[in-house]
Amino acid sequence: MSSARETSAPRPVRIPVGWADRLGGFHQEVGFRVDPGETRDGHCVVGGRVEARHLNINGVVHGGVYATILDTAMGGAVVTMLDEDETTATTSLYVEFLRPAREGQVLRARGEVVRRGRHLAFVEGNLLDGDGTRLSQAHGTWYIWSASDPTWKKEAQARTDQSTARRRRS
Repeated sequence: MSSARETSAPRPVRIPVGWADRLGGFHQEVGFRVDPGETRDGHCVVGGRVEARHLNINGVVHGGVYATILDTAMGGAVVTMLDEDETTATTSLYVEFLRPAREGQVLRARGEVVRRGRHLAFVEGNLLDGDGTRLSQAHGTWYIWSASDPTWKKEAQARTDQSTARRRRS
């Protein structure tokens, strides 16, 4: 028997006001930060210095770090375009690794929304070193939910109804 956590689709929470200064959890563990001074409508920049914990067995930055920084910058670009009642989540991310980065280098990922529709945003990203050399490029798609979306409300109500029914059976 599967648990509710396994069967219900994850839903993102509303992005908090001042999100760029308050990214915690995984983002905090990785150690790269949103640059509020360069983050504006449709654009987001994330940067930081490479530490030993970011390296793979070959002594260069792990590809997952590249993907994480790009996902954060590109998703942040989408967040800058959301209305008050909207939230977003990554649905696809394609990353190309062009050059390695090493410990001590400064990395900056830039995300830019290419097109934003009602439910989808198409985004490009580039990861640069401190000299401006492109190390990686990416493109992806973000899904956008609105609190007024009847589908979301129906799914949320169905999950609540299922949870209530399970508690009553227990």
